[in-house]
Amino acid sequence: MNLPITGETARWLAIPFGMIFGLLLHRGLVANYNTIVNQFRLKDFTMLKIMVMAVLVGGIGVLALHGMGHAAYHIKPANLLGVALGAALFGIGMVVYGYCPGTGLAAIATGSLHALVGLAGMLVGAGLYAFSFAWVEAHIQNVGAQGKIRLPDVIPLPDWAWFAILAIVAINLFALLGRRMRPRTTT
Repeated sequence: MNLPITGETARWLAIPFGMIFGLLLHRGLVANYNTIVNQFRLKDFTMLKIMVMAVLVGGIGVLALHGMGHAAYHIKPANLLGVALGAALFGIGMVVYGYCPGTGLAAIATGSLHALVGLAGMLVGAGLYAFSFAWVEAHIQNVGAQGKIRLPDVIPLPDWAWFAILAIVAINLFALLGRRMRPRTTT
């Protein structure tokens, strides 16, 4: 079963939903250069908290939609070397730029000129990747290729159990970070 919004209507709805997403990034302070940089300096865990909550809420939403027959899983192949290299490049780019692509666009919308310059770098990087894709596909993607697998395929727990584990980890992580971030008082 598909959701009732499709075609041209769905395309036009992408604009206000994208604007709302950007506004939420801005309000969550992750469209701020210092928030991102201080995450990597282990001084501000706002970005980590938002990402963990996004994975948890989004995953539970997809799980519920899948359970009701409104969504299907589209599993990408687990190419371990490609994912590791891509994650490393993404992390380096995020440290240098001070934004991820989404937060960079949100920062541009708030008038950040340095984020606009970084957008040029993202576009150049995307072009270089597009030109090198055939080589990457032939020499990197097949190293450590695991096929289309999910955690329940590796460790046979039902999907809801994985999200319960993730929720427990998130709650404990937030509690730990909350204690770590509290100012220390001296007596």
